[in-house]
Amino acid sequence: MKKYILAIDAGTTSSRAILFDKKGTQVAISQFEFTQIFPKESWVEHNPIEIWETQLKAINDVVNKANIELDEIDSIGITNQRETTVIWNKKTGKPVYNAIVWQDRRTAFICDELDGLGKANIFYDKTGLLLDAYFSGTKIKWILDSDQKIRKAADNGELLFGTIDTWLIWNLTKGAIHATDCTNASRTLLFNIHSLKWDDELMEILQIPRSLLPVVFDSSEKIGCTNSQVIGKEIPICGIAGDQQAALFGQMCIEPGDVKNTYGTGCFCMMNTGNKPVKSNNRMLTTIGWKIGNDTVYALEGSVFIAGAVVQWLRDQLNIINSASEIEDLANTVDDNGGVTFISALSGLGAPYWNPNATGAIMGITRGTKKGHIARAALEAIALRSREIIIEMQKDSGRTFNNLKVDGGASNNNLLMQIQSNLIQANVIRPKITETTALGVAFFAGLASGFWESIDQVKSVWEVEKQFSPQKNKNDLLVISNWEERIKKVL
Repeated sequence: MKKYILAIDAGTTSSRAILFDKKGTQVAISQFEFTQIFPKESWVEHNPIEIWETQLKAINDVVNKANIELDEIDSIGITNQRETTVIWNKKTGKPVYNAIVWQDRRTAFICDELDGLGKANIFYDKTGLLLDAYFSGTKIKWILDSDQKIRKAADNGELLFGTIDTWLIWNLTKGAIHATDCTNASRTLLFNIHSLKWDDELMEILQIPRSLLPVVFDSSEKIGCTNSQVIGKEIPICGIAGDQQAALFGQMCIEPGDVKNTYGTGCFCMMNTGNKPVKSNNRMLTTIGWKIGNDTVYALEGSVFIAGAVVQWLRDQLNIINSASEIEDLANTVDDNGGVTFISALSGLGAPYWNPNATGAIMGITRGTKKGHIARAALEAIALRSREIIIEMQKDSGRTFNNLKVDGGASNNNLLMQIQSNLIQANVIRPKITETTALGVAFFAGLASGFWESIDQVKSVWEVEKQFSPQKNKNDLLVISNWEERIKKVL
């Protein structure tokens, strides 16, 4: 009897495995952090082997925790940090370089050069993406250009590229399957979101051989099975989606105009725009939400590079808290931010600024400034950056929305959610299951395998846990005006 879906959630700081049952209940979860590597300023890397090992460990651990048999797992869904780039040798399986993480800014100069050559519009028209170091394409080019041997091996068809989903699938199937889905492909700067194919012109501009690229599947489709030698059983892999797209589906944002914001390492706000891509006039990204059969759903997205990472920074660099969860209590020790503004540009600024060179700042400090003021200003920074994106997204889509669905680790912070509701003057709705990224890809897998019969059946699984309604607060206007004035100083 097939009772569970295994969701693999390959995040930016940890590898997770989560088991869901038919009611969408989280049966067990396992999580292992992996090393963050910072070789130079604004460079961020991961060890792909460590990602694979921690992910395999999480899979085995979650099965043991739940005390289930592998036979009871219906299928696997994989969701991942999207733009992070791995290139490996297809014979040996060894990476030729560390994974370059989506946060990494080393390729900003390549983007500037391409922009100077007048290529930005070609990329934008075909991919819906801005020319930014955030995306995989320039990371691939950088790795290939870093060493003549790597470039030669790529040209000879000896190497493979993948985002983390592709890397995990390749390892889970012992090198039998080199695959991704259209949501991950749409974040590479190489995939045409209109034709739904890898684009020859873009590959040529970035000097990336086609042999490097994986086969692109739907988000909900059986692509093959795990190798029994790897996890002890052949289990169908039936769902793949980038983490934000998975969260959009997991939040059941299935109607055009539905919006979700994920509060993870970064913040990612996404709006379902239906079956037609909406071109942004306000530096949002146009991307693929998901594809199921002949139904392609598009989305608008705005990215905040630093969200939960601010809290990590306060914990690890300033040591004003011992654990991330303490931030809410510390921020609640004061009534307001005491005039402090925290500009959270710790790795440049994403939408709508797209300034890779912006740096962070804490402004408005006086002798009376306490740790609580800085903690509160840090939470406000997360909400203010999300607000900026929401405003632009509403302009692009011509829709004003009253509800924002939220998920991700930091969405469990009640103070942050209330601040968010106040600053956007809209309801903030948190579901019972905030692991909506993993749940979304579990839904994709279960729909492809027949575990769930229809989207309507899946819809009934989603439930509200708490709603935050906006409060009028004079101080909020000051928070906004200080922010708008002070952020100009780091641009």
